[in-house]
Amino acid sequence: MYSAQGINIVNENSGTIYLVPTPIGNMSDVSERIKEVLSSVDIIACEDTRHSGSFLKKLEIKKRLVSYHEFNESDRAVQLIEAVKNGESIAVITDGGSPGISDPAYRIVKTAIENDLDIIPLPGPTAFVPALTASGLPTDRFLFEGFLSNKSAARKKRLSQLADFPHTIIFYESPHRIEKTVADILEVFGDRQICIAREITKKFEQFIRGSVSEVIETLAQKKLKGEIVIIAEGNRRK
Repeated sequence: MYSAQGINIVNENSGTIYLVPTPIGNMSDVSERIKEVLSSVDIIACEDTRHSGSFLKKLEIKKRLVSYHEFNESDRAVQLIEAVKNGESIAVITDGGSPGISDPAYRIVKTAIENDLDIIPLPGPTAFVPALTASGLPTDRFLFEGFLSNKSAARKKRLSQLADFPHTIIFYESPHRIEKTVADILEVFGDRQICIAREITKKFEQFIRGSVSEVIETLAQKKLKGEIVIIAEGNRRK
């Protein structure tokens, strides 16, 4: 809907979509605003209703939960948008972190914009930001790449496309692929500086810093567990 001046006006009779970040490991990171929003909405759209149900129970919040994940994102987004059009407010959350950052949210946001619906994003936990700031690598400019392919050929192809990028590059990776991915980084990027950040905000938070070859030696000594962020130095020759 647009005014005579061409300014986008949100439908006054519709509800609101809140993009609500959730802790990535430390419940103390839940802000008062997050609690207020989760307590006020009609529906909470989440990746895993059991996981989110447990999280909400700790906050003593009981709401209607609707699954919203990568396998039903397209259809569910349409259903949720209809609910918002009918005046209901929805909070979109993930199993941990900010919606839309390597987690579902893009489709519902895009559809909401197309329907002139109100979207309110809340600031909060995201694993790659604290990992980057503590990495010891340049933070003024960076690329967040997210997860690389789980197939070596595709992974190396993408790394080759990034090899000349002059600024810090950030990846997410799973513990069972971390050694293979770092080996591919050494093969494609060369022996530049990297940082492996593990279990950010959790009890066993860990940072492994050094050249790629040094980090590979460390990884060979002990298998890593938990959620992992890789921060790689950019190509300084560019």
